[in-house]
Amino acid sequence: MNLRSSNALITSDNEIEIFDDGEAKFNAMFQDIRNATKEINVQYYIIQPDALGRRLRDELTAKAKAGVTVRLLYDEIGSRQTSRAFFKDLIAHGGKVEVFFPSLFRLINLRINNRNHRKLCIIDGEIAYIGGFNVGDEYLGLDKKMGYWRDTHFRMKGSAVNQILGRFLLDWNKAAPRGEEESEQLPLPMEKHTGSSVVQIISSGPNSQTEHLKNMYLKLIASAKKSIYIQTPYFIPDASFMDACKIALLSGVDVRIMIPNKPDHMFVYPATLSHAGELLPYGVKILQYEKGFMHAKTIVVDQEIASVGTTNIDTRSFRLNFEVNALVCDDRIASELHELFLKDSMSCTELTLERYEARPKLLKFKEAVARLLSPIL
Repeated sequence: MNLRSSNALITSDNEIEIFDDGEAKFNAMFQDIRNATKEINVQYYIIQPDALGRRLRDELTAKAKAGVTVRLLYDEIGSRQTSRAFFKDLIAHGGKVEVFFPSLFRLINLRINNRNHRKLCIIDGEIAYIGGFNVGDEYLGLDKKMGYWRDTHFRMKGSAVNQILGRFLLDWNKAAPRGEEESEQLPLPMEKHTGSSVVQIISSGPNSQTEHLKNMYLKLIASAKKSIYIQTPYFIPDASFMDACKIALLSGVDVRIMIPNKPDHMFVYPATLSHAGELLPYGVKILQYEKGFMHAKTIVVDQEIASVGTTNIDTRSFRLNFEVNALVCDDRIASELHELFLKDSMSCTELTLERYEARPKLLKFKEAVARLLSPIL
């Protein structure tokens, strides 16, 4: 389905390392950046002008000074606190910096509802990072309000890297001024790698004819025979997703959904509770993460197949944003993510049907309002 609907090529020689901690992920990525010899392509929805943002900028600037090709792409809305001037030294030393759907005079944005939510880093065409972490001190757990930041990211080597690079170049050419698009050919065929993970890179956005990533989730849920473990910061799906979950639950599948127990948006949290509560009578296990903020976007089915990427379980990710996920058919990777879920469960409280029905009237009112706003949250 992924191949036919979104041209997601199947690659089978990939090596995958899982990161569930921001400090470990960025330390590894910065080391790979320092080791780069040819080119570095970086794309993030959010780049904050804080300590981590400055560290990324300075690492890229050092490589640009050394003659490495550096391209940096960020989203205007997600990175609204960051101006192009923040990257002036990088640009001065030959680095290329572009903004996706830039605002007019930084005040008016006609594409404010279509955000490039992808988070990618591709180094020398050989190593790629894909997942949920953005660039900002909060992603290192340094925001006292949000606390520890729990997210999931892949570091990949293998032929799937070429698919991620292709995705980046398509976005880059959309953002680059006319006449300055990258015309280089992708390095095909690539050298055979020693990994064994089967991977597809699936992307979707408002320019897609169909909701590729939502369809992928629905297909995964429908194929489950034993278990479905989902981690998501926002659970605001449409009716088709809710029906798929209900059918799985009625079929005896163990469905567990982990959400944060800490709101980061006024209406998103009650909307998430409302949808989660609707599944409780069907037997779903809703786990509320208490250690900090749960931002991971993962699904693991039957400990056999898993997806990690940028896609939240909401209409914005399925229909309005530009997103990308890595689908992995590998028992070892799926089992590692399954075990991570169980480990995270130790830092959760369960939202039972009794607890949900006893929630305060004010929260019920907020849920009702948020439910009406669900399509645009």
